[in-house]
Amino acid sequence: MKIYTRTGDSGKTALIGGTRVPKYHDRIEAYGTVDELNAFVGLIRDHQETDPQSREMLTEIQDRLFTLESHLAEDKEATLAKSMPPLRDSDVQLLEKEIDRMNESLPPLANFILPGGSILVSYCHLARTVCRRAERISVKLSEHYPVDNIDLRYLNRLSDYFFVLARYLGQLVGAEEIVWKARY
Repeated sequence: MKIYTRTGDSGKTALIGGTRVPKYHDRIEAYGTVDELNAFVGLIRDHQETDPQSREMLTEIQDRLFTLESHLAEDKEATLAKSMPPLRDSDVQLLEKEIDRMNESLPPLANFILPGGSILVSYCHLARTVCRRAERISVKLSEHYPVDNIDLRYLNRLSDYFFVLARYLGQLVGAEEIVWKARY
């Protein structure tokens, strides 16, 4: 299989189902942003060696993000084949379970904290912000195209997961949490 097809040279690309759209189309922006997030998740996983359970969870998240990308890329009206694999409530519940597991060992949060403290923590915050952007774009997309509610819920919960993961991994590696002190 060749990597290049030349079919996108004119600035258009195909959705799953064959419909051709401009590369700046909202659907492409949505699944492209989820793809960017997936790359950051891989970066975090590759740098995270302190908690095997979180490492395994990151691989699981990458799989779910590929599923979500396929949903955003599928033109359901044009797709004759079987639809893409679903996200499930259990996927959202797994994120919540992991958030709760990590939160058990963290001090309560009473203030906003500045992103950073270590490279790994910073990567988690980058993933969190890319996830929020993916969610915003997907919500906007849902105003004109069908987007499954479970996909939006997953992205929403996933950004919370990355925030807690940043704090949790920061604690494991001894990174300082810097409290934001508003300047008046």
